[in-house]
Amino acid sequence: MSNSYSLMIHGGSGSLEDLKYEAGEAEFKQSIHAILEKGRQRLARGDRALDVVEYCVTLLENDPLYNAGRGSVLNARGQVEMDAALMNGADLRAGSVACVSEIKNPIALARHVLNHGKHVLLMGEGAMEFANLCGLERCHEDYFITPARIEQLKEAKAAGRITLDHERVTMAEKLGTVGAVARDVYGDLAAATSTGGLVNNHWGRVGDTPIIGAGVFADNESCAVSATGYGEEFLRTVLGKTIAMFMQWRGLDVAAAAEAGIEYLVNRVQGEGGVIVVDADGRCASAQSTTGLICGWIEHGGEAHCTLG
Repeated sequence: MSNSYSLMIHGGSGSLEDLKYEAGEAEFKQSIHAILEKGRQRLARGDRALDVVEYCVTLLENDPLYNAGRGSVLNARGQVEMDAALMNGADLRAGSVACVSEIKNPIALARHVLNHGKHVLLMGEGAMEFANLCGLERCHEDYFITPARIEQLKEAKAAGRITLDHERVTMAEKLGTVGAVARDVYGDLAAATSTGGLVNNHWGRVGDTPIIGAGVFADNESCAVSATGYGEEFLRTVLGKTIAMFMQWRGLDVAAAAEAGIEYLVNRVQGEGGVIVVDADGRCASAQSTTGLICGWIEHGGEAHCTLG
């Protein structure tokens, strides 16, 4: 046991100058700080990284400020479809779900997939049936849908666009998805990511969030990564694994690897979004191709920090 732990969480990236659909900068920072401190308590008492990233993402899913769980965006049918995944860096076990509805915490369902061990990814009706077998809490669709999301879908349909979570159709963007990465006192890494997808996207669309190596990745030999942004671009670049390879094979440190990953994303597919990364030594880094990233971190058990820039 090293007695040193690190934790990072994110609540989306993009252009954050306008927060029409949010409660404002202060409420975001308050939310991020509160979740960081709750995660700190668990890491400090010796909880495993995998349990802590699941816990932090559960808290993010429960907060309607973010595009995951309650407050998820609506697809072209006006429905909520959610994706989530998590990965354990010690043994590369992973679990993910896609296109699920009515599940209060999709990240909990992804954890059951991981624990079950026979599969990595379940989606749609199969995932929902598995959720029933696991006895997971379900909520009526009214729990997930907020008035702001209904108005957002109307704007997107009127403009004939597919947009990102809290994005204004005519102005600033905030790219959705929530996530957490951690190193525990035993030296193990873990990552978790959850999302409600894109506003007005085609039903059945799956982005990068539930795809291991794209929107989420963890390996004790390199780092843990959680991504947020346009999922198709992260899928095409397999960005989580790409950042890990920059560290493991090119010998880059965590900050340089995060920046190199975003540079690759932009150069190859003009990608928009951001990443949070923690390495095997507990060093934290983030990078984005957008002007803002809602991000908080605790490095080596130190002070909690939060930024929207």
